Amino acid sequence: MSAIDLVWFRRDLRLADLPTLLAVADTAAAVFVLDDVLLRPGPRRSFLFDCLRRLDEALAGRLLVTRGDPVAVIPALARELGAGAVHISADFGPYGSRRDRAVAAALGAVPLLPSGSPYVVAPGRIRKSDGTAYRVFTPFRRAWLEHGWRAPARTGPDTVRWLDPAGLGMRVPIPTDDGAVALPAAGEAAAAARWHSFLADGLDRYHRDRDRPDLSGTTGLSPYLKFGCLHPRTVLHDLRGRGDAAAATLRSELCWRDFYADVLHDRPDTAQRNYNPRFDRIRHDTGPDAQRLFAAWAQGRTGFPIVDAGMRQLLAQGWMHNRVRMIVASFLTKDLHLPWRWGARHFMRHLVDGDLASNQHGWQWTAGSGTDAAPYFRVFNPIGQGEKFDPDGDYVRRWVPELRGVAGKRVHRLADGRPPGYPEPIVDHAEERREALARYAETADRGD
Repeated sequence: MSAIDLVWFRRDLRLADLPTLLAVADTAAAVFVLDDVLLRPGPRRSFLFDCLRRLDEALAGRLLVTRGDPVAVIPALARELGAGAVHISADFGPYGSRRDRAVAAALGAVPLLPSGSPYVVAPGRIRKSDGTAYRVFTPFRRAWLEHGWRAPARTGPDTVRWLDPAGLGMRVPIPTDDGAVALPAAGEAAAAARWHSFLADGLDRYHRDRDRPDLSGTTGLSPYLKFGCLHPRTVLHDLRGRGDAAAATLRSELCWRDFYADVLHDRPDTAQRNYNPRFDRIRHDTGPDAQRLFAAWAQGRTGFPIVDAGMRQLLAQGWMHNRVRMIVASFLTKDLHLPWRWGARHFMRHLVDGDLASNQHGWQWTAGSGTDAAPYFRVFNPIGQGEKFDPDGDYVRRWVPELRGVAGKRVHRLADGRPPGYPEPIVDHAEERREALARYAETADRGD
């Protein structure tokens, strides 16, 4: 009888370029565990369910979807199958690492074997000459480029003989979410189609257009990278030999993803705590007024058009343009004086591409508390940012219908008054900028 292994899918919902499959002895059962710890309602859960349906179709209905605590479910399934090994893509997040250690212990003599990861270079691989983790992106990127990466694994649906799980009692239907958010097409085929479309008609302008929310200048790959429908190594392989600015910019953006994963792996506490402890001393607003301002920000009712457009895009699409993410994050932390954790939590609740490492450290970059952070005195002026990156006002008018009658870039300053239904600014930006810098100075007065 052929040996049976277990392939436990997590953030690797694809069959192409999946090193895990190369480690399987002969026949494998494909399993995904619906873990309630990770299944909070929202666009990310809805997209995940759709991705699972696409993966099941690619496996001709042979994906075993089950539900429960993986620490109990995976060992029980391994025993039922008489599995010789359980194969995974390595997870380096705080929860995933703890879960996998517990599963490995519960499996006993059956090994839990990691092959590959969701990253170009696994966290912990790239280190400074003294063996410590990088704190600054630019030298990390230099070391990352020098390190290089492997070519894509040559795998597909026929790499492994898949066991039909029909007789197993643990199977549950893949759930369906009736969400109101307009999500992108899910799954590996959709990811490949999106990437090839961008490669053919978008990449050449990427270095110029990616900061423009009014244009379709981004790759659109972030939800697929989040769930492993496409591996970033595949993207880099398709960029090989290109030394132009657009390809260099895209490589750099993928490197940021690896950098933040490396930072979180080295300092898992920074998922909730300031990387720079100086910011533990900064004053934040609290109480009913702070909650009122946060609600206005979350609903896109601040009276600052570019901020409101971004927050409304998030609620409608489960996604926000990256430049606008920085603008709204600066507004929350430096105009409203609220903790970055509040904004990071709101983003993770609503983003289809919400990734703990990139989200938390992106917020810390803007708040000034993170590694390689923007200088604290860099306080984004939401009006100036709107005029620079949405020069004709098209992005604002798309997401703030109250302002569709205001032509051109005038939509950012509204010098002729505010249309009915659109709020007055909830704060004075110039005044709050001075207040933010004063609060930062207070932290220095107490010493670092």
